Amino acid sequence: MTLNRTLLSAKELDNLQVVLVSTRNPLNIGATARAMSNFGFQRLRVVNPYELAFREARSAVGAAPLLRRAEEFSSVAEAVADCSLVIGTTAARNRELRHRLRTLEPGARFIRRALARSRVAVLFGSEKRGLSNDDLSYCQWLMRIPTDEEHPSMNLGQAVAVCLYEVSRARALQEKREKPTTATAAELERIGLALAQALKASGYFEEAPGSSRLQDLRRFVRRLQVDHSDAELLLGMLRQITWKLRKE
Repeated sequence: MTLNRTLLSAKELDNLQVVLVSTRNPLNIGATARAMSNFGFQRLRVVNPYELAFREARSAVGAAPLLRRAEEFSSVAEAVADCSLVIGTTAARNRELRHRLRTLEPGARFIRRALARSRVAVLFGSEKRGLSNDDLSYCQWLMRIPTDEEHPSMNLGQAVAVCLYEVSRARALQEKREKPTTATAAELERIGLALAQALKASGYFEEAPGSSRLQDLRRFVRRLQVDHSDAELLLGMLRQITWKLRKE
């Protein structure tokens, strides 16, 4: 699936900080770098990785420069010090959570809004234990990826990829949901009259203006919810049909 990167501004891309805490396998750090590069994010921060040679991870296909630029920190506090919003990820299984928990889609929308204003850190814990309670204490809220109850845990690189995809997708969905400008009442009336003329020219009906049938037609046109950009096109089509019918 291809995602248009122009939906994300350079500022938004730069404001997202992916923070890996106590990652055990350097290949997972490489996979994370690759996932970040797939979606245009470049800011990777690593807190106390188990393997210091992670910058040479072969799993960072096409993302070696990103991996080389990764920032290292000795604590979560230092890694998120310049971030206004800190979010922890968790499977939320068999542990008491003292934070608000959001699922992936609403969480991603919240992150997208915040990225326009300030830096946001998304924390991912170690493959074995996830984020500790102390790590979570730096977070404003938590986010989880809905998974099957029989197998809730995800590979670290996969989890990062899913989260970043959803953050990237949030803007696309927002723009998709923006409704086009609806045609004005005057435009709809012209369409209704043009349709009535076309139907009359075809012999479909011979009703006088103001009749109940014309009123039904007016209501029908409004139910179509024609937008402004299509109104002139539809009107031109109807006029051409009427002209053609009358010519014959």
